[in-house]
Amino acid sequence: MVKRILKIALDRYDRHLPFYDGTAIPPKDIIFDVKQVGQGTSFRDGNDRHGRMIHKHEFDIAEFSMSSYLMAKERKLPLTAIPVFPRRLFSQSQMWVHPDSELWHPRDLLGKKVAISSFQTTLSLLAKGDLKFFYGVPWEEIQWLLTAKEKVKFKTKAGVRTEFIGDREQLGYFLETGKIDAFFLPHPPHSVATGETRARHLFADSKAEELKYYKQFGDFPIMHVIVMHQDLADAMPQLGRELMKTFNDARDLAEGYYEDPNWSRLAWGRHLYEEEAKLFAGNLWPNGFAKNRDNISRFIRYSHDQGLIDNPYEAEELFIKNTLDT
Repeated sequence: MVKRILKIALDRYDRHLPFYDGTAIPPKDIIFDVKQVGQGTSFRDGNDRHGRMIHKHEFDIAEFSMSSYLMAKERKLPLTAIPVFPRRLFSQSQMWVHPDSELWHPRDLLGKKVAISSFQTTLSLLAKGDLKFFYGVPWEEIQWLLTAKEKVKFKTKAGVRTEFIGDREQLGYFLETGKIDAFFLPHPPHSVATGETRARHLFADSKAEELKYYKQFGDFPIMHVIVMHQDLADAMPQLGRELMKTFNDARDLAEGYYEDPNWSRLAWGRHLYEEEAKLFAGNLWPNGFAKNRDNISRFIRYSHDQGLIDNPYEAEELFIKNTLDT
């Protein structure tokens, strides 16, 4: 039987390394054509993974923005997903301010200018939602400066202040000159990462804030989900469940890398691995629908509150039906 080749676009995380070295076993009669595609950053096969998936249909399967996917489903765009979540982040460590500022808590951001990627980027969605529902700080009372175009079109809620400024790599300089008061980004600008411009986390102890958040909600917030085109899912009804096994096996292989204390270039990589296992009770990276339903429902609530979707809907609507019992 002739095997079907499926293009699959992924970021270069440790849990995806098995796809690149061939140790992730594809479903029967499938060959993966694995593309290393970044989103804001360009990798071997380029960038703009989300846009190329949703608008250009360049890939059969792709790692995709959870926020944009929520919007796409409400708008009946022909995408579907499996409950596999390869990227997760807490919002607290992604909030940056100038070291000399007096900003130390979300309430200090009221009335300030805060730069984000796009309004709908998943980290932006999460951070705005956490400000309002976890810290009691209305995100509507902050001016949002956008550095990226929106992937799915929407109309901003009345009274919300946004301005497109582009050029995220200048945010470190904008922070130093006072053009912005803070930025929320999953990747700090290069000048900040290298120390050329100065920035610090909003919270004095962002790790403690994240642990407090985890203890309340019991999960590590989802950033990305694995999506495919609806016609592929219809043509291959078992593909979704089979892909889940492949991704779960790849994740477990990556977990095993850390048995070697020198697998990571970080001298204390194994120590950090053990510390995290003690602090977080349970698996931070569960796939499957049941263990992630509350996490997903929180994002749907945030999306509706921020005007990205018109009507909240049930989390079950997001996934291939035969993956809902996972």
